[in-house]
Amino acid sequence: MMTKEQLEKYADVLLWGLKTARVKPLKKGSLVLLQYDLSALELAEILFERLLDLGVNPIQRMGMTVNMEKCFYEKADDRQLSFLSPGDRPTYEKLDGRIFLRAPASLTHLGGVDPRKIARAMVARKPLRELMEEREQKGLHGWTLCLFPTKELASQAKLSLDEYTNQVIRACYLDKIDPVGEWKRIYREVGKIKKWLNALPVKYFHVEAEHIDLRITPGESRKWIGISGHNIPSFELFMSPDWHGTEGTFYANQPSYRSGNYVEGVRLVFEKGNVVEVQADKGDEFTKKQLDMDPGAKRVGEFSLTDRRFSRIDRFMADTLFDENYGGEYGNTHIALGASYTDTFSGDMSTMNKALKKKLGFNDSALHWDLVNTEKKTVTAILKTGKRLVIYDDGKFCR
Repeated sequence: MMTKEQLEKYADVLLWGLKTARVKPLKKGSLVLLQYDLSALELAEILFERLLDLGVNPIQRMGMTVNMEKCFYEKADDRQLSFLSPGDRPTYEKLDGRIFLRAPASLTHLGGVDPRKIARAMVARKPLRELMEEREQKGLHGWTLCLFPTKELASQAKLSLDEYTNQVIRACYLDKIDPVGEWKRIYREVGKIKKWLNALPVKYFHVEAEHIDLRITPGESRKWIGISGHNIPSFELFMSPDWHGTEGTFYANQPSYRSGNYVEGVRLVFEKGNVVEVQADKGDEFTKKQLDMDPGAKRVGEFSLTDRRFSRIDRFMADTLFDENYGGEYGNTHIALGASYTDTFSGDMSTMNKALKKKLGFNDSALHWDLVNTEKKTVTAILKTGKRLVIYDDGKFCR
């Protein structure tokens, strides 16, 4: 497991992430929600103390245990699935920040649960997510999350716990004397790539790999963002495209662990922005029911590319946070089905509302499911001038 020094460094990086994710600095008396799974208790205790030292008010919440979560989805009726605590909305309306420490004790414990019950609970909590998104658009909220190694994660990734822990340490630069300094360096270097990408007048992107032939249309008023402190680690650059312009095929060669279910080999066919064919080698029924969650679940909410020069992740980690930032030999691309990120809007965020979001093709859904491909690929930008420009090849941006 991690040493006390490594845990302290992890806390340093997460606080850097939270501060970087916010538009404005935290103030004395700010409210920060500290959510964690039981296995991450030691890291949560360090962060709780650090937040107090910053003068903010930490709100501590531990997630459901495996048995609680399984019991909930097996026994809860429709009313209970949709129930929100009376204190949730008033709290979320005032939150200035959120730190989430994920440390799952099981990844497959909900395999026998009706996926529609999981979807119902997700839809019920969508308004809370929208509250945080609205506050973030106004510069009033910021969030970050991380992964804490557990035996279950290591087992599903076919690694020993020590091997898995070392992957987390390397990925977050906790083996460096000054990990926060490393993240600041990466932040600066990737900023140059984002500036280059955002200056290109792109009509659409063409993604080509052995099992991918996909057209992604950025749409109007879009920008690439990433390495913003929201995820630790994070090496991806991404945007939320205009979902209407998605055409072609996508294949996820990385498995997914989602809502207590295992899914492998997802194949998608898009026509006029919507998934018209879906198949999964494993977890096919679960996958199809997830895409039936709401109309937006069949549309793309995110398009992402990871540059292998920055990411030190070179193993499957059985967790989306790490797998969507895989560096390896060829980097990765991933799309997310479902909810988009309106912070990829390049205009004045204070003007963003539901009507503008719909007009510009930002997707809306209770789902956000990242599906990852690590094959060798080429991404070509077809510019509005008609010129074709390769922007990504051999796992790297071509800047």
